[in-house]
Amino acid sequence: MPWHYTDKTTQLFMDAVQGKEGTHLGEIADPDGFGEHGSISCGDAMRFTFRVDRHPTDPTQDVVTEARYLTFGCTSAIASSEALCALLEGGHYTPLTALEIKNADIVNYLGGLPPQKIHCSVMGAEALEAAVFNWAQKRGVDLDALGVEMPTHEEQDGRVVCKCYTLTEPYIQRKIQELDLKTIPDVTNAIKAGGACMTCHHAPGGLQDLLDQAWGRPGTKLKDQPQPLAPTTAAGPPEMSPYRFTKAVEQTVEEYIRPMLAHDGGGIEIVDIKDHTVFAELQGSCDGCAGAPATLKMMVEQTLKERVDERIRVIAV
Repeated sequence: MPWHYTDKTTQLFMDAVQGKEGTHLGEIADPDGFGEHGSISCGDAMRFTFRVDRHPTDPTQDVVTEARYLTFGCTSAIASSEALCALLEGGHYTPLTALEIKNADIVNYLGGLPPQKIHCSVMGAEALEAAVFNWAQKRGVDLDALGVEMPTHEEQDGRVVCKCYTLTEPYIQRKIQELDLKTIPDVTNAIKAGGACMTCHHAPGGLQDLLDQAWGRPGTKLKDQPQPLAPTTAAGPPEMSPYRFTKAVEQTVEEYIRPMLAHDGGGIEIVDIKDHTVFAELQGSCDGCAGAPATLKMMVEQTLKERVDERIRVIAV
């Protein structure tokens, strides 16, 4: 089933992939702050850079003047990244006050996101946090002395709770507290933990145990189980006819995918469609590119899943 985005989310996404003036898709050369979050294996990854107007004597008074991102992900990931950059550039933030921007601010800027896409706004806030830490190192700012707590490498080195997305116990514990996550669906929507195989939901030391540690064990009560973030089968809406399905694929390629590829000098041709399998050929600069398989899987296929049908598979020809 396609996701329902606000008009603002869709417009920010389209403007970004078409490279319209005032958008922020790209990377700053020799940035003052550099941060990354996520991984391609999880379906979303973001690289965030910013530049500051440096204060002559007090680096804590530097002001963020420019922000850019490279996001490998879906419509909501790109729109959330645009929202983050717009908030930063329009708010006269220092890197330290920029940490006040939370994922809720990004969601509000977009006019809302589907619950299953909240993790995209969290990704932007996490990448910003990493970039501020990088800025502090470069400018010699002692964050500890200022009472600014930043995630430590222990979060990456801790016990892995969600093996599908390689999320550790310290990281999940921090996000439960920081985002006030009360239930397993809350955790899955916010950080994707438990959104694939779901075996970590009630395993010893799993998500429910971490929630109980944070908020106390609730009384015995049956709860609805969350659905996987990307289920392979679902009842979904009434089945489209082959003709309508084909037209929906072609329309999505024309309105969303082709502009994204053209932004980098690439193109795409739909060679054939059989059931829910789309056979496609990348063209232009995308033809033979080392990243072509990832482009087909994570951009073309993901966009078609979101806009047309989540059962779609894209095969290169």
